[in-house]
Amino acid sequence: MSGASGSSAAPVYEPASPGDRFGPLIERRDDTDFPFYNGTPTALSTRQWILMWVSVVVGFAALVLIPQPGNLVALIPRILFVGIPLVVLAMVTREHWTALFRKVHGRDVLTMIGFAVLNLVVTSALALIVQALFGVASNEAVEDAGKGGVLDTAAFYVGTGIQLVGEEVFTIVPFLALLYFLYAKAKLSRKTAIVLAWLLSAVWFGAAHLQTYDWNFAQAFIVIGGARLVLTLAYIRTKNLWVSTGAHIINDWTLFTQAIVINAALVTL
Repeated sequence: MSGASGSSAAPVYEPASPGDRFGPLIERRDDTDFPFYNGTPTALSTRQWILMWVSVVVGFAALVLIPQPGNLVALIPRILFVGIPLVVLAMVTREHWTALFRKVHGRDVLTMIGFAVLNLVVTSALALIVQALFGVASNEAVEDAGKGGVLDTAAFYVGTGIQLVGEEVFTIVPFLALLYFLYAKAKLSRKTAIVLAWLLSAVWFGAAHLQTYDWNFAQAFIVIGGARLVLTLAYIRTKNLWVSTGAHIINDWTLFTQAIVINAALVTL
């Protein structure tokens, strides 16, 4: 398969002008832009964008279909979940695959923490509303956290950390694909394309959690989808997958650690 930088199928677009950007509350004033959707740092054709979307589906299939009898074994599908789409991205964009990841600075760490706290607040409020109206299903992974011993718990943290990187790739690659189709093909404005891609990728992420939450549509699309909106905002603000991943890890590990402490307390009673 030929690299995107040699492809003539996808045109190269000019960088976004200041008028096409959101204000400083949403996008930092550092002139960085999302990669790939407008031909920077390289262009992807429609076929290559479809291939990228297929790759995240294949990675997700590996995560949910490969048996996981314990957290050590679960490392394999979790690595495949993140590895498959990144390998395909490297094949398609060559050295430019790293454009998803930017250097992390001190303010980025603060942004991770801020969005993690915001996410905890938003999802807690949404969960209370959904629980009152529709009921909620439990997350088996959270309930079982810490019950397998020290080694299994360590593998759980490592594995979930890897999986959360995968969940960001699973969301942001479709976000960028949608941004490309809406901006470059449908000729929508950059702002409109971002908002639509933000909303649709949250629906995509929520749908992926339907089985996890016993096909509770309200919980998957309102609570999990709402969480995704917050986390994707971290990416929209920084254009850095490490920042949205960091916020996601802080958020989920906080919940996991809380469950482990509760489970340990119950054992001692």
